[in-house]
Parts: sequence; C-alpha cells; structure tokens
Amino acid sequence: MTARQPGAVVLLSGGMDSATALAIASATAGPVHCLTMMYGQRHARELRSARQLSQFFHAASHEVVRLPIGSLLRSSLTDRTRPLPRARAGRGRADIPSTYVPARNTILLSVALGYAESLGADSIYIGANAIDYSGYPDCRPEYFRSFEHLARLATKAGVERRWNVRVEAPLLRLSKAEIVRLGDRLGVPWELTWSCYAGGRVPCGRCDSCALRAKGFAEAGTVDPLLRRPHMRSRRSRPT
Repeated sequence: MTARQPGAVVLLSGGMDSATALAIASATAGPVHCLTMMYGQRHARELRSARQLSQFFHAASHEVVRLPIGSLLRSSLTDRTRPLPRARAGRGRADIPSTYVPARNTILLSVALGYAESLGADSIYIGANAIDYSGYPDCRPEYFRSFEHLARLATKAGVERRWNVRVEAPLLRLSKAEIVRLGDRLGVPWELTWSCYAGGRVPCGRCDSCALRAKGFAEAGTVDPLLRRPHMRSRRSRPT
C-alpha cells in the first residue's frame, strides 16, 4: 500500500498563468484541490474557464468561494466605472497599474492557507509571474517567503506539528512567451483559458491583459487557439 501524498491547493482563476500552475501541480504534487475566488471582479467569465480546467486536469476537487468584497477594494478590476488600462509600451517597477487589487494575493492566500491546513496539503500554487512582479507588490519573491513564515506562526499545524506549507509560484520569473512554451509542453488547453479584463463572449483585444497574452503567443512563435473559431481541442482528453 502506497503512502498518501499530501497534495496541493491551486489558486485557479481560469487565466493562462493559473492554468499552467495547475498543470505543473498536477504533474508533480499529488492530489490537486482547485480553489477559485470570486471576490467581486467586474465579470465572472473566468469562472467557466476555471471549471473546465479543473475537469481537464482531473483535479481531486474544485471549490468556488464567493467573497463579494469588490466594493471595498479600489481597482479597475472591481469597479466598472473606472476604465481598464490599455496596452502599454513598458512598465517600471514603481508603475503599479490600476488593475492592482488591494491585498488581493494576501486575501486569496489566506483562504487557500486555511483550506490547505484543513486538507493536510503541503503546498499552495499560485500563478504569479514576472510580468506581474514588475508592477504588483504582492507578486514579489520576498512576499511569498514572508507569507510562508506567517503560515508557520499563524496555524495550529504550524505550531503543533511544525507544518511548513510552501507557496509555489513556479512562473514568477518567466515571461509570457516562456509560459506559453512551458504550457505547450505540459498540454495546457489554451482555448479553455481566459485573460481578457473586459469579459464578454470574445476577448476585447485592447486591454493590457489581452496585449500581454498576444505578445506571449507571438514571441513563442505559436497561435493563440482562443482567437480561432470555437472548435479545435475542446473535447480532447488530457494527455497521458
């Protein structure tokens, strides 16, 4: 009889980064439990993608937590009256975009931490990457290491059993093109993912997120299947 693997909690938004993080966890971390947070985003289009991705990768479970606090968090991702940022030529480290949601990763990771402790999982996966790192303060390596320290101090498992939950951010230093290439190797079904800030039936092609996604696929030398007519691989099975 084989020993039970501790497994992982994956924060799954439905975007290309969290989908790739899910693929990595599925290949390396034992049982995977997906967690999708609806915190008051201006649209819920990503939820459909998250559900499809969790099924595609045969997650052990997928929980959707509705925490309607968007009105408390000032951001263009939670306030429909604020314009979404368009594509920009470059970003500086001090240039934090309007899509920053105050304390979002701390909120998401806190819920994931409680879930992981309850499950006995030993890792939490998050799709933070190098593009976000250049603008969002809660996407820095030192932030994730600090959260691990907090987890050891703030949980019963950490105090009584010296539980060391790891916050895995495997895409942190990757460009979008590198994420596309990695996702291709792992069999990520890009047509099931969603990146557009505007929601809707098809990507707007104008927002910052659409531009970053397009740049990633272009630099990777491949075509984004989400921009093709809906057919392709939507019924395929996960590669073995």
